[in-house]
Amino acid sequence: MKIMAVDLGLVRTGLAISDELELLASPIGTVTERDLNVLASKIAAAADAHGAGALVVGLPRNMDGSKGESAERAEAFAEQLRTLTGLPVSLWDERLTTVSAIGYLNETNVRGKKRKAIVDTVSATIILEDYLKSRR
Repeated sequence: MKIMAVDLGLVRTGLAISDELELLASPIGTVTERDLNVLASKIAAAADAHGAGALVVGLPRNMDGSKGESAERAEAFAEQLRTLTGLPVSLWDERLTTVSAIGYLNETNVRGKKRKAIVDTVSATIILEDYLKSRR
């Protein structure tokens, strides 16, 4: 089954999709949208277009494991996606994924506007890779 990951941001939201065998995670883009209702509709359309059978939403916990405002926002958004798509939606601890994504972009020398445009997609791909590993 294909699984789509969502790295929810305030402005940009990164998306990644797995293959049918749940072995590979591939970035599929970034959605720029502030309105959560519009964003949920766009993500639902992307999930349908890519044939996703499930969704995983990054859960931005604080470093001590507690939940802050961003985590509560992600939980509410995951519930909105579950209702809108009818698909199973899991939450996945995304602590340090943005740091990992920035490290990867540093290693590959991606800078400037190009970096800003893809950091969320790279983060979604890392979230999905971690989630897929946990399912094996």
